[in-house]
Amino acid sequence: MTNKIQLTITRPDDWHVHLRDNEALIHTVPDAARYFGRSIVMPNLNPPVMNTKQAMAYRNRILESRPAGSLWQPMMVLYLTDNTKPEEISQAKASGQIFACKYYPAGATTNSDSGVTKLSNIASVLSQMEKESIPLLLHGEVNDHNVDIFDREAVFIDQQLQKLIHNFPELNIVLEHISSKESAQFVAERPHGLAATITPQHLLYNRNHMLAGGIKPHYYCLPILKRDVHQKALIAAATSGDPRFFLGTDSAPHTTCSKENACGCAGCYSNHAAIEFYAEAFELAGALDKLEGFASHHGPDFYGLPRNIDTITLKKMPWKNPTKLPFMKNTITPLGAGEMRQWQVT
Repeated sequence: MTNKIQLTITRPDDWHVHLRDNEALIHTVPDAARYFGRSIVMPNLNPPVMNTKQAMAYRNRILESRPAGSLWQPMMVLYLTDNTKPEEISQAKASGQIFACKYYPAGATTNSDSGVTKLSNIASVLSQMEKESIPLLLHGEVNDHNVDIFDREAVFIDQQLQKLIHNFPELNIVLEHISSKESAQFVAERPHGLAATITPQHLLYNRNHMLAGGIKPHYYCLPILKRDVHQKALIAAATSGDPRFFLGTDSAPHTTCSKENACGCAGCYSNHAAIEFYAEAFELAGALDKLEGFASHHGPDFYGLPRNIDTITLKKMPWKNPTKLPFMKNTITPLGAGEMRQWQVT
C-alpha cells in the first residue's frame, strides 16, 4: 500500500552485488542482508571464482559474516574465461547453489583481466548453459580503446549482443547495470529471454554530477554515467512496470583512498541504503506504485524462483547520508555521501 508517508512492499532482492572477500565480508554482507532476501554475488575476486568448488567455498565464507537470525541468501555465479569447459556448467547446475555465469570482456572493469577475449571462444559453454537453463550475465561493453567510453555499451549491442541472441535463442541473458537509452530500448523490444538490471546511481545521477564543477570520483563507475537523456530513459524503463527490468545495485566497495588518487577505480557503494535510493528515484518519477514490481517481483520471476513472502515498510523521513563508512582499516565514501535522503526502512 502507499500513502504520502509510507510504502510497504514484498521484501526485495539484489540481482547484482559485489561483496569482495575475507575481511571485507564483515562490512559488505550485513549491508547486503539489511533488507534484501537474496543477492546475486559477482565472482570477480582476485583470483576469480571460476569453478563450483571455488564458488561453494566463497559461499561458506560469505555465510560466516551473515548477521545472526538473518535469512538472506547469497546466490553464486561463475566467472567465465576462455578456458571454461562445458562440464563445469553441468557441475554448477548440479550444485543447486550456482544461479548464473558472468561474462566480463577481458580488461573492461575491476578484476576482469581473466575475462573472455572473444565470445566465440566460449560457444560450447554458452550452448551448455542454454541446455542447463543457466542465465548469462553480461557486462555489456566492448573493451576497445578506439571506441569512446560513453559509446561502449551501444557498440556492444550492435557488434555482439544481437549476434549472441541469434546464435543462442534459448539462452536467458541479463544485460547488467544498463546505462544507456540504447540498452533500455533494445531490452524492451525483445519478446523473451532478455532482461536488464538497473543501478541506483544510473537512476539518480548523470555525468554532470560526476564532472560539472570538478571531477567527483565517487560517482565514477562502469558503465560510466552518461547524459541526462540516458538517465531519463533508464528511469522510464525502471518505472514502466515492464518485467524485463529489475533491481541490481552493482554496489561495490572501494576504499576512499583508492577512489581519490591519480587513477581512481570504478564502482559505487550503495548497499548501506540501496532500497532507500530506489524509493527516492521512483518517487521523483511519480511511480512509487511500480517499485514493488521492479524491486521484488520481476527478478525472481525471470530467474524462475519464488518471490519472497514477507514485507518491508519504508517511511518518508529525511535523513543525512553518511560521508564515510568504516571498511577494514580504511573508509568507504558511499554513493551520495553527505546528501539528504528521503526514505527510511522502519
